[in-house]
Amino acid sequence: MDFGFTDEQKMLRESLSKLMDRHATPDYIRGLEREQAYPYALYDEWIKAGILAMPFPEAYGGLGGNAIDMAIIGDEISYRSTDLSMALGGSMFCGLNLVRKATEEQKRYWIPKLLAGEIKMSISMSEPDAGSDIGAMRTTAVKDGDHYVINGQKLWATGAAAKNNVINLYLKTDPKAHYRQGMSLFLVDNTTPGIEMKKLDMLGRRCTGTYEVFFKDVRVPADRLVGGEAGLNKGFDFVLSGLQVERTVSAANSCGGARAVVDLASAYAKERKQFGKPIGTFQAIAHMLADMETEVAAASSLMWRAAWMVSAGQNALKEITMAKLFCSETYAKVANMGMQVLGGYGYNMEFDMQRHYRDARVATVAAGSSQIQRNLIANLMGHKVQ
Repeated sequence: MDFGFTDEQKMLRESLSKLMDRHATPDYIRGLEREQAYPYALYDEWIKAGILAMPFPEAYGGLGGNAIDMAIIGDEISYRSTDLSMALGGSMFCGLNLVRKATEEQKRYWIPKLLAGEIKMSISMSEPDAGSDIGAMRTTAVKDGDHYVINGQKLWATGAAAKNNVINLYLKTDPKAHYRQGMSLFLVDNTTPGIEMKKLDMLGRRCTGTYEVFFKDVRVPADRLVGGEAGLNKGFDFVLSGLQVERTVSAANSCGGARAVVDLASAYAKERKQFGKPIGTFQAIAHMLADMETEVAAASSLMWRAAWMVSAGQNALKEITMAKLFCSETYAKVANMGMQVLGGYGYNMEFDMQRHYRDARVATVAAGSSQIQRNLIANLMGHKVQ
């Protein structure tokens, strides 16, 4: 089992790090959060550098990368801000789902537009009464001639209102069937008549934007049904198809944020003096920093192992789930400890620690809560959780 990076992957990390240093400065990120503004300029730089194209097949204009490449991208971007990684991640995950499940005609039409930056993509699945319980969704699409008519409501839709965004909308097309046989996926332009959006005021991750989306008699052409007629009522299979990669990158995002927290806390402990000495020389602080460093290293090891297994084509569901669980909880834990190391400065909005503290809190909820991850791990161990 080799966790080493290829020369190409080392170049990817180095070039992306330099790009982020140039275009995602601390002042830029603080400004985005203060204004709750989408990172359009940075997104354009990602497109120019081929970052979005990295994991897509060469046949559709991609660079043929794998899960390790995606984890490198998630880790490196999230080192600056896990919020920024959400902007890229939406387009990446939705586009890769089209590679796996769309018709050939749909792939040829949508993916080049996505990789060229002409469109963005976001996912809308959760509803007020359907979070972890995906089967409780109530949004529906009804066939009407050569169109489908959509009615319903979605919640926690990250990046839904971005310019030129296409919502990847999961909904019921057969309300009488079990959700595993009655769900479908549609591609819906966010400017389609009948769509209303409300931006939600969130504690953290405030620039990419989180929305409540209402659909009232929204008409979409039948060719927006992913997979064509063969994809009708196959939406649950579409959800599962991308789960392992999504959670691997989610773990990488948490690792990147957690690394940043440790570096911020360590740098502060070297500079901040009390009683005539840097506070990092006091055992109480030094041991906190040592624990933070160790736990982040352990989380990263779990994550890279999972990414390696996925890239090797292995079934890594348990390893990915453990990585997602441990990495997200580690990010939240070290961010809390980092706030303690910085003391009053950590609580000040001019310092980045408070942003990590706020952004980290949702890591144990998004992309599957910690409780759901523990249920899945226990089930994979043979313990059927009720």
